[in-house]
Amino acid sequence: MQKIRREIPISFDLPRRIKRLGELAYNLWWTWDHEARLLFAKIDNPLWDRVRHNSVAFLQQIERHRINAAMNDRGYMNLYNEVMEKFDKYLAADDTHFLQVNPDLVERDVAYFSFEFGLSESVPVYAGGLGILAGDHLKEASDIGIPLVAVGFIYRQGYFTQKITEDGWQETRNYHLNFEGMPVIPTFNDDGTPVHISVDLLGRQVEARVWVVRVGRVPLYLLDTDIEENDPGDRKLNARLYSSDPETRLSQEIILGIGGVRALRALGYDPKVFHMNEGHSAFLTLERVRELVEGGLSFDEAAESVRQTNIFTTHTPVPAGIDQFPLWLVERFFHDYWSELGLDRDRFMELARETREYGEVYSMAALALRLSEYRNGVSEMHGRVSRRMFNSLWPDKREEDVPISHITNGVHTGSWLAHRIGLLFEKHMGDDWLERMDDFDMWEKVVDIPDEELWEMRLFHKRRLLTFITERIRQQWVSGEIHPVQVVAGGVLLDPDCLTIGFARRFAPYKRAHLILHDYERLLHMINDPERPVQFVFAGKAHPSNEEAKLIIQRIYRSVKDAKTSGRMVFLEDYDMNVARHMVQGVDVWMNTPRRPNEASGTSGMKAALNGVLNFSILDGWWREAYNGYNGWAIGNSVDHDDPNQQDAADAESLYDILENEIVPLYYNRFADEEFPEEWIARIKDSIRTLAPQFSMRRMVKEYMNQSYIPALRYRNDGTSRES
Repeated sequence: MQKIRREIPISFDLPRRIKRLGELAYNLWWTWDHEARLLFAKIDNPLWDRVRHNSVAFLQQIERHRINAAMNDRGYMNLYNEVMEKFDKYLAADDTHFLQVNPDLVERDVAYFSFEFGLSESVPVYAGGLGILAGDHLKEASDIGIPLVAVGFIYRQGYFTQKITEDGWQETRNYHLNFEGMPVIPTFNDDGTPVHISVDLLGRQVEARVWVVRVGRVPLYLLDTDIEENDPGDRKLNARLYSSDPETRLSQEIILGIGGVRALRALGYDPKVFHMNEGHSAFLTLERVRELVEGGLSFDEAAESVRQTNIFTTHTPVPAGIDQFPLWLVERFFHDYWSELGLDRDRFMELARETREYGEVYSMAALALRLSEYRNGVSEMHGRVSRRMFNSLWPDKREEDVPISHITNGVHTGSWLAHRIGLLFEKHMGDDWLERMDDFDMWEKVVDIPDEELWEMRLFHKRRLLTFITERIRQQWVSGEIHPVQVVAGGVLLDPDCLTIGFARRFAPYKRAHLILHDYERLLHMINDPERPVQFVFAGKAHPSNEEAKLIIQRIYRSVKDAKTSGRMVFLEDYDMNVARHMVQGVDVWMNTPRRPNEASGTSGMKAALNGVLNFSILDGWWREAYNGYNGWAIGNSVDHDDPNQQDAADAESLYDILENEIVPLYYNRFADEEFPEEWIARIKDSIRTLAPQFSMRRMVKEYMNQSYIPALRYRNDGTSRES
């Protein structure tokens, strides 16, 4: 897999005995290995938290006397030696799943493109679920040994940090990332010059430098236009995620798709298969065709060869969510490009033309679908929605025959499972349980875990969540950043003995975070029940340009501040992967209230289920195929009302009824001689048993491997046939 000739990370002034901590710091494998994380945290845990678990910044700031103390600690040095041995074994493994099943394909790379990647809170180049899924995909591909290389953007300002004012309004703050203080490595040519690529944007050449992030065995290459060779405006093209300006967005997607292919070529890669995670990178299809046309093929021959080795995953359940551009704007950018494909304007536009009520557009999803042989949604329901939504691209086919399948999302176990729960699984399912993550029979052993052990583990992680919340609000209070009333709103009055419900995700109107407020008096009655109180923890960000979503945050925050809620409703500002981990591991119930069918899949509930948290969700996305009547609760039913207000009222009524009559009584129902709710724990076991293997990233990536990667990898590059 190693193709680039030179990668030069910043070196650290570390003693020889622990010199390799610097090497480990530059490979995000440590983010999903508990002992590896401890190598940093054990030296100086307060600093580790202050730098937001940034391994490079940590080693740059650590004081020498703490390093010396660690080296003089026999336990620490034993741990260091064990971790480095495990790290070396992991990187050099020649018995991975992919190698065992497909030894002849190990030299054929899969290129994975995504607009964002959520790998760690220390590398903030992600906005939400799409990026987290992409990050988990890379980690699992590394674990099972898929020869995968990834391409994306590095955003100089990351995603915004969120500040909630005393009045509940979301303020956004941007910051400039310091790459020298991040686990990001510059790449160089043999002559010592940085690796650059260029693309044509409106007649000018825009260059991008290439950085690399090591994700276990997988390299992730990130493009950066903020370099001296570019004009000031072009230097800002990768300033931040998801620009609302169409010209900026189109420029970004040209750089990602066309520039990304060129970056791989410059780095020495020749991937046989390309996987597009959403349509942002769909221009890579055109660049691949252009290369083949330049080599002598006709457009149709080149397009067929490219189509047979392209994979497209759509995550969008509504047409409005698809990236699309006016034809005149696309013409401005591509009028000199389509001739290189052997096309004229009309035929070029037909590749992605779709008709909307407001006119014709160039659809990135249509481009990806038309030039990909393998197409999938991200849940069973989303597959059906996608077939209906894109039926017009196959007008001769019935909706059920549209060639879009589904591969339901999953989550990377090592990244999201609480360590102590992992030890509990190891104790009762065997030392190798993590290697058998998708073995359904193995998970039957969960039912044999003693109730008291599982319950104690759940209480431990709830207390850990509350401690985390208290420390966050303490730091904000000490810094003088918040109004006194926000201390209560931040969670200092939460009770570890109280039923705790979590809601955390990107705030968008269709996700209906405020559905719980539909009948405020009824909610207050549940919150303030003296015998069986309920508390709620909210977190999430609204896109800076989404005023409606920001108003929803404000509405929730005003309820959080209301003295009538008794401090049992809180909002955690600046949601990130670290906050997410604590929440999915620490709450009792994970609530999700999207307006069906707008939740393509969702993954936060999968992470919660893995940790013994019960799901309470609308039957949309993944939960529609996961819910069995006992492993959690379903809000509402499968009936969809035409009137959104009627739908909200019906779903809110169901939500309150189930909370009052099922969830709350079940949590607090304990026999006199027991300290834990027996029936509640039975549901936890059923949830883990049925959901952990089915919605693991291991299962998901293997499905991609078997259903698309392997068939595409076996397609012969001359376009004549597939290999046997």
